[in-house]
This record gives sequence, structure tokens and C-alpha cells, in this order.
Amino acid sequence: MAGKLKQDSAATSSKTSGKPQALSSAAKRKAQKNQKETGKQRVNESASSHSEEHSATIIPTERLGFPIVGVGASAGGLEALEELLNPMPADTGMAFVVVTHQHPGHTSLLPELLRRSTALKVVEATDGLKVEPNHVYVKSPGGNLAILNGTLHRMETGAEGAFKLPIDYFFRSLALDQKEKAICIILSGTGTDGTLGLKALKGQSGMAMVEEPQAAKYSGMPASAIATGLADYILPPAAMPQQLIAYAKSPYLSDGAPVSDGHALPTEPMQKIMVLLRTRTGNDFSAYKLSTLRRRIERRMNVHQIKNSLQYVRYLHDNPHELDILFKELLIGVTNFFRDPEAWDVLLKGPLLNLLQSKPDGYTFRAWVPGCSSGEEVFSLAIALQECREKLKRHFEVQIFGTDLDADAIETARAGQYSDGIAVDVLPTRLERYFVRHDGAYRVRTDIREMAIFATQNVIKDPPFTKLDFVSCRNLLIYLNSDLQQRLLPIFHYALKPGGVLLLGPSETVGSFTDLFETLDKRWKIFRRKETLTVVHSLPVIPAQLTSHEPSKRTRLIVTPAIK
Repeated sequence: MAGKLKQDSAATSSKTSGKPQALSSAAKRKAQKNQKETGKQRVNESASSHSEEHSATIIPTERLGFPIVGVGASAGGLEALEELLNPMPADTGMAFVVVTHQHPGHTSLLPELLRRSTALKVVEATDGLKVEPNHVYVKSPGGNLAILNGTLHRMETGAEGAFKLPIDYFFRSLALDQKEKAICIILSGTGTDGTLGLKALKGQSGMAMVEEPQAAKYSGMPASAIATGLADYILPPAAMPQQLIAYAKSPYLSDGAPVSDGHALPTEPMQKIMVLLRTRTGNDFSAYKLSTLRRRIERRMNVHQIKNSLQYVRYLHDNPHELDILFKELLIGVTNFFRDPEAWDVLLKGPLLNLLQSKPDGYTFRAWVPGCSSGEEVFSLAIALQECREKLKRHFEVQIFGTDLDADAIETARAGQYSDGIAVDVLPTRLERYFVRHDGAYRVRTDIREMAIFATQNVIKDPPFTKLDFVSCRNLLIYLNSDLQQRLLPIFHYALKPGGVLLLGPSETVGSFTDLFETLDKRWKIFRRKETLTVVHSLPVIPAQLTSHEPSKRTRLIVTPAIK
């Protein structure tokens, strides 16, 4: 675990636990009690799930009329927190939730220390407390902190000795709960806590600030966050309030309305931006859902404090690097290992195991994960297939093709090395068996990596793989318009062998293509290919060259998916 807040941990000798704040009425107490009794499991699910749409399947979320800022700090963080909060006016219109690394079993003096440094009201983040603007809520030592419908919940951390990353945990929960109104700040600390939470928050159109590594007493956490390429601002703590307040007061966050309902960008500037993106990157985003495009574009406008869409078009003309950032913004991969654990349990006990059981010894099992981002889904599938092989006590060859538009994400996938934050998502037994510690991170074991072949590919225009047993395309269709969804699903049917299995995201469906796929699991959207005389038209014919997961200096494995 990363280091603790130095000054605070030195002062945590008191054993007296603080009392929860009294609520204003018996009705509120009763409502909060009922919420705690029925909602704890849902809070836990939301903190460990990353789908932009999946939170709707858990419980409807109440987005508040003001931004909530999650602040993560560890070793050397007290000074940074004081520098951040000291210039902050009492009426920011935002709420702050401070999460730090501290030993459980003691009462922290951090709330008292911060009260001396800020005009904002500082309170302990007690269970069932509704978040209000112009307050600073400080997580107490021990456990995790989550947020559901704007209410804070203290959560158990599991078994003694389990890997604990409280900053990641809260940022993930905040991302799902408040979407574009979620903001995260990562300050001084060792390790990588906060990095995966930042990625989840950016996937929900939130904003991320990171302390300049040169300004931080301990640069581990800031450097890890910056390495994602997703930080919107990299500043010393004292310079953050001005940018934070300007961002929070913009029209993008002013009324809490979704972009598609309110500040819709005019058609002409949108088209110009699409042309500029296509010219710069070679990729056409016109098939993306307009609501997604608008939300991501307006977020970038807000970062630069540009209020007019034509001004942003001119800014893109004058600053081509912004097109690269916008491209990355549109491709933010919201993923993690064994995402939706119940779905994996269903696969391992049924469809995946049955599919393998029906194959002869020595069979080559072929799978495709389009939109694989940085590879977590591919390696989760590889591990699952290895466990199926062991359970069946039979040998199969495995080829998993992972493809994505984002070349940087593909390079990460090929390396197969991930921050220690993955320990939150990977069972300890799997972490020990399938990963090795390497340079302070976890690297996927060689035999698992050798099952995977990664490449940049445009699933919209490049040819599909064929003769596949399994396709996992989770949470990609939700970003595409209905016309493109109607094109892709028949292509997946074409790519699969008879009896092949298709896995979609929990908010996705095969729609009208029930003649192509039969449902195996309605909740987790697992389907099996049906035999049909339907002919798939408009298949792309441009070959895509795909390199292996780790090309050597002497040889390259070239895979050319072709239509046969």
C-alpha cells in the first residue's frame, strides 16, 4: 500500500471514534436506514463496474445540481491538500470528498487540520450523509467510501490483508454516480492508487486534475495518472482552484442537463469537427451517437473555456494537437479485468465450458474482442479459457484477436503490464497464478500473453475475422448509432462458426436480429449463432494487417483476416 499522510498519521493516536452527525428529522433517519439496508450491494456493484450505461441497470442515479470533486492523496498529501483548499472561497458551489491512505482503528485529525486551512465547512464522511455544496467531506481511516445518488456510504474492504485502493474505489463510484459532474484530483503519494479510478471517471465524461510531479513530495501517484494521457490539467495545487471554479461554472455543468437535452452543438460546427478529425486521424466518427460526440466535444471546450462551437473549430485549426486529444477523448476505453464478474461466472459454468467440451482434442479455439482497449478483456478471456482447459483436463490451442482504433491502447495491451490497481478486480488466486510482479506492476504471464494477438483495426470498415468460436463486443455498440449497429450484428453472425457465442454489454441487445442469434442468458446478453440463409451484405474488403502481441526484432506474425 502507498504511504500514509505523514503529518496526519503521526497525530492519529486517539482511539475515540467520532459520532455520526445527527440528521434533521426522523423521516430522514428512517429513509437513510432503509437505503443502507437495501442499497449496500448496489453501491458495491457500482464502485466496481465501468460501463457508461451499466449503472442504469443497477439503480437510477440522482445527479446533483453541482459538481462533486473527489480528491485523492497519500504520502506528502497534507501540504498539498492545504495548498489546494486554502485559496478556495466559501461559496465554490462544489462539494469535495477527500480520500487518503490511513491506518484503520484510529480517529484521524485530518478534518481538524483542514479546518484551519479553508473557508469551506469540513466534516467527517459518515455513513448515509447526503453531499452538499461548499463542504469538504473527509473519509475516516479504514474501509472504503462510495457514493450513491449523492449520498456517501462506508463499505467494508473484505478479508484481512486484501489489497486496498480506497482512492480508486471512490473515484469509480463517483464516476458512475455523477457522470459529467464528477471531478477527480490526484495529489502527492506513492504507488498508483487513483489511476484506474481516473480512467473510469474520464470514461463517464468527467474531468481530471493531477498535481505536477515536480511540485509533489512523492510523485508516484501523479506520475501514474499522467501516464494515462487522460489528465485535463497538470498543475501545482495552489493553481488548481482558479481552473476548477472556472470549469464548474461553465454552461456544460451549470444545470446538470445531459448534453443531448440542452446545450446541443449546432450541426455545421459538428460536421466541421468530424471533417477535421477524419483528416487528422483517418477515422470517421460520424457514425457515433450524437449525444456521445456532443458530450465529449463540449467537455473539451469547457477545459479550454471556449463557449462558442465555431471558436472551438478555429482552435482545432490553429492547434492540431487538440485533435489528437479529442480523438483520444472519443476512444476512452472503460474497461477492467473480469468486468461484470457474474457474467464471467455464467460463461465459465455454461456457454464457454459447453463450447469447449464439444470440440476435439487439439482444436484451435478462435475468439475476437473488437474494441479491446488496453487488453484487459482479452486477458480475462484467456485466463477463463485456461481455467476451462484445466477443468476439462483436455488440451486446446487458443487464439484471441484483440483489436482497437487506439494505437496507444494496443501497445499497452501488447506489453501486458498493468498497475497494481488491478488487484481490486482480479481474485488473489488468479493474480498469483497468471501474473508476475514486474517493475512495481503486474505483468500477464507469458503463456497467457501468447494466446493473444493485438492490432489496430477499425471494426466499421476493416474486414472481420472469420471462423470464430467466440466474439466479445461489450459496451461498443452503445456508442454507435442504430444504422451502424444494424450493420455490425450481421457481420458478427457471419464471423462466427455454427454454434459460436456472442457476448454483448449488459445494456446492449441483438435488437431485431433474433433470426440470427438465440438468447442463452438474457441478463448478461450472451447469445448463440443461429443457422440461417440470411446473406450479409456490405462486408468491408480492405485487408487489415495485424501484428502479434509482442513482435520480435527478427520476425513479425502477420494475420490478414479475409472473407472466405
